Amino acid sequence: MSKPAAATSASPASKAPPLTGKQKRHLRALAHGLEPVVLLGQKGLTPAVLREIDGALTAHELIKVKLPKEPSSEQASPTETPPEVAIERAPEAAIERALAAHCVQRIGHLLVLYRAHPQRPRIALPRS
Repeated sequence: MSKPAAATSASPASKAPPLTGKQKRHLRALAHGLEPVVLLGQKGLTPAVLREIDGALTAHELIKVKLPKEPSSEQASPTETPPEVAIERAPEAAIERALAAHCVQRIGHLLVLYRAHPQRPRIALPRS
């Protein structure tokens, strides 16, 4: 007995299929020469920044995002912790959830993000 088509097909925006190690390696190599196209500011990951990342991913599929430097322990007192800190500690996870993208790599303050274009993918991923 077959399942209905609606139950077996997932929405492309709901969750992206996981990338294999070989695919991540390929994407890291392609991203090597890229410059960051989105810079997170002092306010961190805001809805406006998410819209910018979404637009950049739609246009380019593979982008770099520069994260802000964390304030030193002397500058930020523990009593003044803003509510956005939970997102700031792992912005790649929040971006992956919100935009159905993949965090291919994080080195220091740089993220490499990938999301295939829904109609016209430009980057051909190697098969696993």
